[in-house]
Amino acid sequence: MTPGEFRLRVAYRKTGRLRHLSHLEVVHALERMVRRARLPFAITQGFSPHLKAAFGPALPVGTAGEREYFDVWLTKYTAATEVLRVLVASAPAHLVPFEARYVADSVPSLTAALTIGSYEVEIDGKGLDASSVQAALKAVLTTGEFSIVHKGKTKFFDLARSVPKDARVTDRDGGVVVELTVRMGPQGSLRPEALIRHSLEAASITASAVRTTRLETLVEGDEGVWSRPV
Repeated sequence: MTPGEFRLRVAYRKTGRLRHLSHLEVVHALERMVRRARLPFAITQGFSPHLKAAFGPALPVGTAGEREYFDVWLTKYTAATEVLRVLVASAPAHLVPFEARYVADSVPSLTAALTIGSYEVEIDGKGLDASSVQAALKAVLTTGEFSIVHKGKTKFFDLARSVPKDARVTDRDGGVVVELTVRMGPQGSLRPEALIRHSLEAASITASAVRTTRLETLVEGDEGVWSRPV
């Protein structure tokens, strides 16, 4: 961090129709929000200077996020509560910040620190129930491996490592909700809805709709303890 700069970490939600934005579109929307708020933001050095900010792990198009993060560097210290107030006033609907605090320069970047993702997947379908979905998911998880073809390349996931916590499956409002935690990383992350769709298809269960929300992303400590970056 350049002397005289202050690193602010902001938590926000991506919901509603904006769940269909790409990661790049979200980045641009957040940058516009910072500019509209007239914050004293820092500018990067180099050939193409731009607003100095960093963002957490990308959300797939169509996935909502209840607790996402970005960092922005300011050239003047302003109380975090005041920064949050002006950001909220400048935010578009369905992309709203709700928490902010300053973090030290020594704190790891969001992409490096956030290695755990907690998801909620809502499934609609005639005759669906939690017990059948639970059994279908368990059958795939016990195989120990899952593969998916993406852009012509096959990715393999060790399920014992990729899914570090037992899934929770419940009935809700005529459908089924699966709470699934996955491990994320630079080599690619397991998409919960892909695993669930595969599990349902393998069990000949038909789903009319699958909606995914990332509830939060977490830091995994040295002793395996999970915590929030804010």
